[in-house]
Amino acid sequence: MSRREVSVAMVPKRPSSSSYSIRFSFLLQCLVLLALSSSAGATGLFKVRRKFGGLRTSIGDFRAHDNRRHSRMLAVVDLPLGGIGIPTDTGLYYAEIGIGTPPKNFYVQVDTGSDILWVNCITCSSCPKKSDLGFELTLYDPKKSATPSLVSCQDSFCVSTYGDIPGCIANLPCQYKVMYGDGSSTAGFFVTDTVVYNQVSSDHQTKQSNASITFGCGAQQSGDLGSKEALDGILGFGQSNSSMISQLAASGKVSMSFAHCLDTINGGGIFVIGRVVQPKVKTTPLVPDQAHYNVNLKAIEVGGTFLQLPSYLFDTSDKQGTIIDSGTTMTYLPEVAYKRVLNGIFANHPDITFDNVQGFLCFHYPGSVDDGFPDVAFHFENSLLLNVYPHDYFFQNGEDYYCVGWQNGGMMSADGKDIFLIGDLALSNKLVYYDLENQVIGWTEYNCSSSVQVQDGKSGAIYTVDAHNISSGARFQKQSPIFLCLLLLLTLVCNLIF
Repeated sequence: MSRREVSVAMVPKRPSSSSYSIRFSFLLQCLVLLALSSSAGATGLFKVRRKFGGLRTSIGDFRAHDNRRHSRMLAVVDLPLGGIGIPTDTGLYYAEIGIGTPPKNFYVQVDTGSDILWVNCITCSSCPKKSDLGFELTLYDPKKSATPSLVSCQDSFCVSTYGDIPGCIANLPCQYKVMYGDGSSTAGFFVTDTVVYNQVSSDHQTKQSNASITFGCGAQQSGDLGSKEALDGILGFGQSNSSMISQLAASGKVSMSFAHCLDTINGGGIFVIGRVVQPKVKTTPLVPDQAHYNVNLKAIEVGGTFLQLPSYLFDTSDKQGTIIDSGTTMTYLPEVAYKRVLNGIFANHPDITFDNVQGFLCFHYPGSVDDGFPDVAFHFENSLLLNVYPHDYFFQNGEDYYCVGWQNGGMMSADGKDIFLIGDLALSNKLVYYDLENQVIGWTEYNCSSSVQVQDGKSGAIYTVDAHNISSGARFQKQSPIFLCLLLLLTLVCNLIF
């Protein structure tokens, strides 16, 4: 039973009430239950929330988050055989899934830049017990599930993920460890258990479905992973065979395609596994043999003028490309591109003075930024265009006070070259579609509060999937004690009156 259901069930009824007051109280509670419930799903549809949504977060947290994010993306997953080791509404997005039999709910970061699903486990002494994000954290306990199995180092999953493991003997767990550039880390071992998610059954309707998924059982956490704003784990949507989407596709549950639409206007959005047929999305090829979603950038345009940039910035001979990553908040540009983009943006405002606020370039501006500043366009291979508007690349940090979302460098390739990374401020309010079967990615500007149409991979039927304003739900969760007190008072008053 969920926290919200428990809260509603705790509303008292007076045994001596008249039948009318009982009916009224029952109706009132039903209305509250309807207000709290929400439908979601897709051929793999995930309810999404923003990690920083509704919280008074220092804008420096965005930079710190992205620094940790970049460290994770450039790190490797190791197998230690010796033991187990902004005040804005934009930030990480996370989903709720069920794990185990019977299932327990877990809140996990949806991460397109990593591959494995892992959650904190009961044996972890350093894992966070509480979160400031408006929900209770859960520790996975294999002993309380009827369907778990330990993954050994001889298992095909372990071998295909890490190769032949020196010193592997029978029944030795398949272990993992991820090191972060800020000194934090997560370590544990792999298990296989039932994962429960919502699947589209018809237009606007979902039903529960499940699959046997191999995931990490986190036994040790350090650094930011144990902070008060931590989640239960991370749900990686990378291309590796170890990712959840790859496992679902291999078992015939879904196709190797998914889409997200992150709504920064009304909150919430869509994260759906399946082939999106409406809206139509123009695509560009993914750079082959890359760990992340990399594409080839051809040019940058500011206010209708193409920037004169060194050709080496767009050189794809090293097959690196530009990273598209909704898990990173800001957009990172090589220094030469960063300076010329900013010069173009502020060309008509020579009198603006800038402040350095926690590493961000900020300024006062009394008018509409969309009216006063130019659009920025990124041109990709196959003539795919990404338009980034002033309200996308600026974020407000007070009345008539804005900060620049572009960042100077900070993302480098393995050979030390500055590369482009486009984060979710630039990707928001767009439907971003990943077709991994055809190795393309694309996007289109879209109202993320509306709906999309997804084709069922088995039946061929096309279903309409609605957006969900889960951010409002998150805000309600933080306010629910006050609301429940008012509800209790109202119920008692109604019982006395009727």
